[in-house]
Amino acid sequence: MEHQHNFFELVYVISGTGKQYINKSNFSYHPRHMFLLTPEDSHSFEIETTTEFFFLQFNDIWLKNSGLLTDNVKRLEFILQNASHKPGCILCNQRDKSLVGPMVDAIKQEFDHRDVYDKELIQQLVNTIIIIVARNIAMQLPGQMDMGTEEKAMDILQYIQRNIYYPEKLKAEAISNSFGISEAYLGKYFKKHANETLQQYITNYKTKLIEHRLQFSDKRLNEIADEFGFTDESHFNKYFRKQKTHSPKEYRKLVRLPQPALN
Repeated sequence: MEHQHNFFELVYVISGTGKQYINKSNFSYHPRHMFLLTPEDSHSFEIETTTEFFFLQFNDIWLKNSGLLTDNVKRLEFILQNASHKPGCILCNQRDKSLVGPMVDAIKQEFDHRDVYDKELIQQLVNTIIIIVARNIAMQLPGQMDMGTEEKAMDILQYIQRNIYYPEKLKAEAISNSFGISEAYLGKYFKKHANETLQQYITNYKTKLIEHRLQFSDKRLNEIADEFGFTDESHFNKYFRKQKTHSPKEYRKLVRLPQPALN
C-alpha cells in the first residue's frame, strides 16, 4: 500500500527483484540498488521474487546528534531534501556501490552480535552511508559540476557551500584571495565549469537553503535572517521576494498548506 513517512528512509536491496513505486512512477529493482525516500514521497514496493531489504530510517534530529560538524549537517539536510523524488537507485557512482554493501553487512553483524562499542561503530557506519548518499545526490543536483571537473573548480564549489552563511566570505575578492586567482579569471573559470555565473550559483544555493528552512523548520524569520547573514529582517524580506516573488512569511504559508490525505 502506498504511504508516506515523517523521516528519511534508505532502502538497500540485499537480494530479490521487483518494482519500486514512488510518486506515481516505478522502477525495477535488483540487488545492490539503494533508494532514498524523503518525508515528501509516497511509495510502495511490488515483490516479484523473494526480497531481502535493509531499511535505515533517520531524521533531522539524528543528523544533529550524530557527531557531524554543524555546517556539514546543514549541507546534508539541504542535499537530502533536494533529492529528485523519482524512482531509481540513488547510487550513480559505481565505486560507491561497492562501498555500501559491505557497510550494510557490517551494521547487520554489529546489531546481531552486540559487541563492545557496537553502538558507536553503528553510528559511524550509518553516518558514512548517509554521506555517500548525499554525495551521489549532490552530483545530480542542477548547477553541480560533473566528476570530470578540475579539482580546483570542485574546491571552489565546496568553499561556497561551506561558507554560504557568511556573506563576507562569498565576495569575489574573498574567494579570489582564498584560491590565489584574479577576480576577472575567477568569474570566467567558474562559469566555464558550473554553467552559471558565480553570483547566480551563490544566490540559487542560498535561496534553496532558505526555502528548506521556511518549509521544514520552526525558526522565526529574524532567526533565519540572522543565520544567513542578512543585516535585518527587512533586508531578508527584500532578498527573498526578489527571488521568489513572495515574502518569506507568504512562502511559508504556501508550502505548509495541508496536503490531501492518501487513499
